[in-house]
Amino acid sequence: MTTTGSIILVLAMSFGVSATTDPPIDRPGHPVATEADRDERFESNRDGRWLDLPLEDETFTFVVFGDRTGGPDEGIKVLEQAVEETNLFEPDLVMTVGDLIQGYNTVDPWMSQMRRYRGVMDRLLCPWFPVAGNHDVYWRGPDRPDEEHEGRYEKHFGPLWYAFDHKDCRFLVLYTDEANPETGERNFGKAECQRMSPEQLAWLESALEDAEDLRHVFVFLHHPRWIGGRYGDDWERVHKVLAEAGNVRAVFAGHIHHMRYDGPRDGIEYVTLATVGGGQSGQVPSTGWLHQFHHVSVRPDGIALASIPVGTTLDVRDITADLSSESARLARHVHPVRGNVRVAGDGSARGEVTWNIHNPTSLPIEIELVPSGPDLQWTFEPDHHHATIEPGAVENARFQAIRPSTEGGPWREPLMVLSVDMLGTSRRYPLPPRSFEWPIVADLQPPPIPASERAMRFDGLDDAILVPAEACGLPDGPLTVEAWLNADDLSGRTGLVTRTESSEYGIFVSDGTPDFSIHLDGAYRAVRGTPGLVPTGGWHHLAGVFDGREIRLYLDGRLIGSDSASGSRTMNQLPFMVGADVDRAGRPTSHFKGLIDGVRISQVARYAGERFEPVRRHRPDADTALLLNFDAEGFRWSFDESPRAAHGRSAGDPKVVPAGN
Repeated sequence: MTTTGSIILVLAMSFGVSATTDPPIDRPGHPVATEADRDERFESNRDGRWLDLPLEDETFTFVVFGDRTGGPDEGIKVLEQAVEETNLFEPDLVMTVGDLIQGYNTVDPWMSQMRRYRGVMDRLLCPWFPVAGNHDVYWRGPDRPDEEHEGRYEKHFGPLWYAFDHKDCRFLVLYTDEANPETGERNFGKAECQRMSPEQLAWLESALEDAEDLRHVFVFLHHPRWIGGRYGDDWERVHKVLAEAGNVRAVFAGHIHHMRYDGPRDGIEYVTLATVGGGQSGQVPSTGWLHQFHHVSVRPDGIALASIPVGTTLDVRDITADLSSESARLARHVHPVRGNVRVAGDGSARGEVTWNIHNPTSLPIEIELVPSGPDLQWTFEPDHHHATIEPGAVENARFQAIRPSTEGGPWREPLMVLSVDMLGTSRRYPLPPRSFEWPIVADLQPPPIPASERAMRFDGLDDAILVPAEACGLPDGPLTVEAWLNADDLSGRTGLVTRTESSEYGIFVSDGTPDFSIHLDGAYRAVRGTPGLVPTGGWHHLAGVFDGREIRLYLDGRLIGSDSASGSRTMNQLPFMVGADVDRAGRPTSHFKGLIDGVRISQVARYAGERFEPVRRHRPDADTALLLNFDAEGFRWSFDESPRAAHGRSAGDPKVVPAGN
């Protein structure tokens, strides 16, 4: 039986059940040890189902490298990393599939590239075996010899075709760049130059005959000739020879720089590798357009194939407690920011911001900061910042951001993307990229008071107004939070004006039930009205009051609930939300659908007693910490009339509309 991938078996343990009464499990996979063998090798002083054991056989592994050439010179670094990672698997041997060096040159550069490639490959802990590709043998330049680089290749790498045996298996290397026998032309793109010579074919038949008693035969070549087309029309006669042998299990090739599986055919699996440092488009890495190598497990009954992307194999002994904890600390680290970007009412913006990137670890880190975002109207100077930061040091990266007026187009806040690699002694450890918002300050002028009242409409899906915590934060003590609402729908959990997240205060109208809560001395104190008390389809006023001794909730100026309450308010650094609740990441949730107006936060208990007359339009005073009257068709901000100028920022697309009655 031949397998083409690894099979993971999940064993369900049934403790307390005798092994003799446990029915056998029929599952796919490799043969297991006999019951008598298991009795000799399995031991426990506990009752439970006895477990199947693997056969003790001649299993071994080997690795196959794809093309090195056709890409930038930095590809040699990819090869170096692949060698380091392959050594962690400790395979019996490593095979290649050709295009080892850039080639297409004369003697001196060819020799230099050969030495460099061999110098890297010789760091493998196991033997490695070359395959000749077009880059390795093609000559470019004056005085081209008939054999091009063939003789030089055989002197410094090995024979153009050869075979060797290992653990009852034969490894057989073929050559797919023989010259056209009539013209001497070498051209892998012409079918007439893609034929196997009688000499090589006769040798192949002899090598397979010599291997007839071996368990498996594996074949390696550069061009995947079985694809046909520009790769020739000669493979059928070669395949016939391989199939007749009866023990050829797989054929491996390269050249096309992406993975491809074309088997099995007559019991032979046809496998093409991508690259190990060669030219790589990376179009779809998940389907084989990437740097990778194959790990092959050979068992008496077949093989298992796994592709290992270069850069994903970790040395278990490298991941120390210090490295693990320091990387987590770096991933969570808060990097201070100085400066801001000031945005005017027409959407134009300008500002300078310095990102202070600190390295709190004991290893150097390499960083890259790149301004980005969906709004292409922004320009940044510089367009990126790259640096290596030593342990304990700080890198100051200064950026300017500029944006013209919006003129009715979409407006989105810019982001700063931070990429960080920890630099270990033998490899780098990349952290997931992080995106940060730029500090934005609204530079707004007071809008004119409209002739008729206006309000903000929220869609109940993603609309909200966010007021920064630092702008509307209140000192500990008495407060009042209030708003006018005209709801379209109050079903489900619905935030009206809130910043509650195991802290602070807020008013909810979930399923029409008014609720005011405040977090004091580590716990919420709340008052609420009767279920469904707030109707839809009309304007109503809600106010929550805390005076240091009591909390009160008013609907349309009438007291609907109160309770004694005292203690210190639990504060947070989350934004205050209008038309939603806030989650722990500062994002809006539990959205409101309808109109909201006259949102006011006061650092004083404004209302007491059983009744008061709500004012439809408030005026700011010294105790006002936030006042949003939603007078203008704001650009992205709602003007705050309080002395703090804590202008609210829109999320989603809330609209200023006539308030109606």
